[in-house]
Amino acid sequence: MSTITPDSLMTLEAYAKYRKAHKGEIITHRRLRSVQLGEHINLQFEDEQTVRYQIQEMLRIEKIFEEEGIVSEIEAYAPLVPDGSNWKATMLIEYPDEHERRRELARLIGVEDRLFVEVEGHARVYAIADEDLDRENDEKTSAVHFVRFEFSAAAREAVRAGAAVKLGCDHTHYPAHVMIAPETLASLAGDLR
Repeated sequence: MSTITPDSLMTLEAYAKYRKAHKGEIITHRRLRSVQLGEHINLQFEDEQTVRYQIQEMLRIEKIFEEEGIVSEIEAYAPLVPDGSNWKATMLIEYPDEHERRRELARLIGVEDRLFVEVEGHARVYAIADEDLDRENDEKTSAVHFVRFEFSAAAREAVRAGAAVKLGCDHTHYPAHVMIAPETLASLAGDLR
């Protein structure tokens, strides 16, 4: 369960000082929890630290300091914190060229449902995508999706014990897979109980 509450967040002034002093650490932590899948899909695996940072950033950017606004930001982002049986990630489909992006988002409808994690010795676990709202239509998918990978107790135990884990996609127009790097996997294993 997330421990992000209005009282646990920094004031805008305190966060401005913290941000300046700790930006490098924050970037390093986010990079550690990021997995590139093929050339154009990046998964940013979230945890309490990344979500807390996102909330603080939104409060800073929007200059939100009243409790109602703070609670609203927490309610928007706190569901991205893993709860012990899963990994949660922000999936970014990245094409720098606007025309190519438009074309590929049309070809990649449903790609978020074809993402999987395969723990060594266990069946593939497919992503549960966009539980908060639908992010695609008949013409295209979104460039941003929120996905959850829900693991069995045995698969969670295997990850914590050091099993290799593959991240992949079996969408017709985006077949790709990658072994999750050991240092990233060690961080992600900490999300599982």
